[in-house]
Amino acid sequence: MNVNWINVFVAAFFEVFWVIGLKHAHTPLAWGGTVISILISFYLMIMAGKKLPVGTVYAVFVGMGTAGTVFAEMAFFGEPFHLIKLVLILILLAGVIGLKVVTGDKEAKEKGVDS
Repeated sequence: MNVNWINVFVAAFFEVFWVIGLKHAHTPLAWGGTVISILISFYLMIMAGKKLPVGTVYAVFVGMGTAGTVFAEMAFFGEPFHLIKLVLILILLAGVIGLKVVTGDKEAKEKGVDS
């Protein structure tokens, strides 16, 4: 895995924070953290999109962020657990992983290496 894919996964990690912040931030400090998370998340996603196919980057970013947000809401904010949610998140993650596996980056293709 190269640095561009790591940027996508870190961007998705920060996406979880800003999405939760949009719902739960009630103080200037929490709103500041939300804004910082947005900036980091989008910066990393944009940088990755310069080297990787942007459609795949966005799909992985949103898929990982969605899964992380659903799990964080259940773990930290009392969102009820439903088995069907877990099954659907696993299907979503399977699709995201599949996209990552079949998509190479521009640098690797130029060098003749699969990523």
